[in-house]
Amino acid sequence: TYTDVFADRLLAAAERNPGVVAITAAMPAGTGLKRFAEKFPGRFYDVGMCESHAVAFAAALAKAGKRPVLVLYSTFLQRGYDQVVHDLALQGGLSVVVAIDRAGTVGSDGPTHHGVFDIAFLRHVPGLTVMAPRNGRELGSMLDLALALPGPSAIRYPRGPVPDDPGPSADAGGEVVAGRAEMLVNGGQGAILAYGRMVGPAVAAAGIMAEAGVGVAVINARFVKPLDAGLLRSLAATQPWFATLEDHALAGGFGSAVVEALADMGAAIPVRRFGYPDRFLPHAEIAELDRIFGLTPEAVAAGLLRFARDAASGRVAGIS
Repeated sequence: TYTDVFADRLLAAAERNPGVVAITAAMPAGTGLKRFAEKFPGRFYDVGMCESHAVAFAAALAKAGKRPVLVLYSTFLQRGYDQVVHDLALQGGLSVVVAIDRAGTVGSDGPTHHGVFDIAFLRHVPGLTVMAPRNGRELGSMLDLALALPGPSAIRYPRGPVPDDPGPSADAGGEVVAGRAEMLVNGGQGAILAYGRMVGPAVAAAGIMAEAGVGVAVINARFVKPLDAGLLRSLAATQPWFATLEDHALAGGFGSAVVEALADMGAAIPVRRFGYPDRFLPHAEIAELDRIFGLTPEAVAAGLLRFARDAASGRVAGIS
């Protein structure tokens, strides 16, 4: 699972760097930190059910020269929002890694645990880097990158197993670089920009569209903050439309960030956003929620084939 991959990579980082410490709030087993606690008991802190204190405590340890990694479920990070702003980001230059487990929908954990608001309440915080991996390899690379950054960062990853790699990269190397997206599929009849767990479905949707004679580009955004402005600008100059795909509320999410960036560039391009509507999500397995809200590859491809036709005919000129 993503949790297992994260736990393994954090142990490896702690072995290399004695300054790495781990913090959680009454969830050492669910976040994968139990083995860390057993191996490094003097560098593990469980602060109990007090996420607000966990964030402030992590900031204080960073101030003292440690490299804190704070691991929380997305839904519980909401309790520490004030401290993320005032005790962490506002202080400037505090190298805390916020690892956001259970980002997106969570299946059997139910409505209280769906983590579909974290992008919206983190991406506007100044100085905070926010990223999401498309597979286990990227999660490990992002943790290493986050530990090397001079300021705070957040990595969101979903509950469940890591996927098979969703297709070859069109980029050379594929190294994770801060603020740099990755081109996975080339195409000139539109561009799908996907984030985190939804990169795999985006690649699959592009395959379905290719069979229908529509070749689209697929971008693994990797970062919602900072967005890869250079790639967005070049795509906006060559593509007839954009689509964004995320496992998050549409309000304030990844798609909103892309639309805002395009507006700042003065790029007038139709954008179709896929994500969750403005409502609390029901209790259902992740695959079922994807079906309900039109996030399966088949639903995305069908929606985009219609959108591409409408954009070509001039019936779509803005955001949908």
